Amino acid sequence: MKTPKRLEPLLEDGIIDEVVSQLKSGKEATVYLVRCGETLRCAKVYKDLQHRSFRQASVYREGRKVRNTRDARAMAKGSRFGKQESEETWQNAEVSALYRLSEAGVRVPVPFGCHDGVLLMEMVNDGEGHPAPRLSEVDFSPEDAVECHQQLIREVVRMLCAGLVHGDLSEYNILMDPQGPVIIDLPQAVDAAANAHARTMLERDVRNLAEYFGQFAPELLDTAYEREIWALYEEGMLTPETHLTGVAEEDTTLVDLISIFQAIDDAKKEEEDRIRRLQEDS
Repeated sequence: MKTPKRLEPLLEDGIIDEVVSQLKSGKEATVYLVRCGETLRCAKVYKDLQHRSFRQASVYREGRKVRNTRDARAMAKGSRFGKQESEETWQNAEVSALYRLSEAGVRVPVPFGCHDGVLLMEMVNDGEGHPAPRLSEVDFSPEDAVECHQQLIREVVRMLCAGLVHGDLSEYNILMDPQGPVIIDLPQAVDAAANAHARTMLERDVRNLAEYFGQFAPELLDTAYEREIWALYEEGMLTPETHLTGVAEEDTTLVDLISIFQAIDDAKKEEEDRIRRLQEDS
């Protein structure tokens, strides 16, 4: 296939030897299958901000470290330099999360570094050398659905014990290899201790899993792992080996703050665009 422009520097530098094919194009990035020597890997090319449908809402950026106060001010003002710094911070968050989670034993693709804004990582395979399917493409018996759901709950717990919440977990960003689920797509991952909305994000992630697997095993719809996990985390009692029951006291006070803050962000952006157009017209 024709080499995408963003991958040309990696070919020239010998980091990759061939671009084999395009694997997928999502809301955040386009992923290509590349050859490095005799090994097949994935190259994730992030889309420009104006071509992405996933918004970098402030709820996801909250608590992330920036290099200095100058960069923080520029990002807050939305200047050209600030937008560039925000983009780099967004992309680097995934690289950092992959290394952090891989070291913690979470089933994520092994990262091989970020080069010129392109994330190079392991190709998760189906056991026969082909790219692994997404969870959404796999059919389950009731028993297998319960087992896979339990595996993913353990991965969510390992992530939280490593200090991170995925923030956008669903059947579309989980791959299935012969050993089970592998979690992908982590640029929006948040620090559980530094982000005030981490609980809402974790609860949404876990409910997404229950609702998906509930199609095959309806009893999972009545579980409350999300509240049980967060309660144990807050009490300092959560470990990767903690026995979970899926039962927790009902909490009716929690609202979907992510959606609320997303709407605020969208309204703010629309107003900024309106003011900019008025300034340009004048």
